[in-house]
Amino acid sequence: MTRTDGTAPSGRFNRTRRSVAVSGETLVRTAPLTGGTRAVLVTPTVPGLDAREWLASSGGALARLRDAHGAVLLRGFAPLGAAGLAELATGLDGGLRDYDNRSTPRRRVDGNVFTSTEYPADQTIPQHNEMSYTDAWPATLFLTCVVPAATGGETPVADGARVLARLPEDTRERFERHGVMYVRNFGHGMDLSWQEVFQTGDRAEVDAYCARHGIEAEWLGGERLRTRHVVQATLTARATGERVWFNQAHLFHVSSLPGHVERELRAEFAEDELPRNALYGDGTPLDPADLARVREAYAAEEIALPWEAGDVMIVDNEQFSHGRNPYSGDRSVLVAMA
Repeated sequence: MTRTDGTAPSGRFNRTRRSVAVSGETLVRTAPLTGGTRAVLVTPTVPGLDAREWLASSGGALARLRDAHGAVLLRGFAPLGAAGLAELATGLDGGLRDYDNRSTPRRRVDGNVFTSTEYPADQTIPQHNEMSYTDAWPATLFLTCVVPAATGGETPVADGARVLARLPEDTRERFERHGVMYVRNFGHGMDLSWQEVFQTGDRAEVDAYCARHGIEAEWLGGERLRTRHVVQATLTARATGERVWFNQAHLFHVSSLPGHVERELRAEFAEDELPRNALYGDGTPLDPADLARVREAYAAEEIALPWEAGDVMIVDNEQFSHGRNPYSGDRSVLVAMA
């Protein structure tokens, strides 16, 4: 069951960046994001405070909060926009990464700041760690809400260590022993094209990328490409040393789709021809009972708070997963990956 909680008032913000000659420790208050989670809410004690100014004066406080709590929601600070989000992320982590080996449709807004995943508003995006279907994922996610949805549209998060602890030992053992194989078939006119995923139309560049990352690539004629990649199911989070659940098996598996869509795809495609699918790392089909347990564990740990305009959420991508709830009205959330 998704847990929800109230939100702190945000007040009005001065959009002009301000220099504040006060020590970083006195500029903010911290509190639990909601009961039963390590995630933390940070609000300013100085009206209109710019998060970049606090970052510069805080002596590493934001990095310590991210490492210790996994997810940090900044609320009540001056809105940042795309350029400001990039500055904050660069100030904390030293640089941003591009979105390579793509899985979802996004638009580039400014440099390496993107829109959040552009799926239809009536659909749920299940919990996932960003790019955990690869061998090279971003360490930190930075999200900011420009326009909150009229209803819904939360970006729920879940603690990966707690998700892992909820799984039965036999489920954990199967995934950890084999890893997860992600299979993608491009060229059917469904899902993203390989040109969009790899950001090139040069097949030699695709082959070189796949070789560097241990991805098996098979060209099948025309525009058809099949890739297989076996990577981790769990990992040890660098910041905490805790073992965490870290994969997208339940999301890539065809059963994550609405029932009628899954039935249509299975009627049209053989198992190895599905646009995307997940298997155990040895190539055997995933046990539906294991997938059900994973989804139940995520549902039990998921925490969702409504966005407010100007909010910034900083997520340690190894410690916490995230998703998106359905929504109505306009919604604009930007993301940068460090």
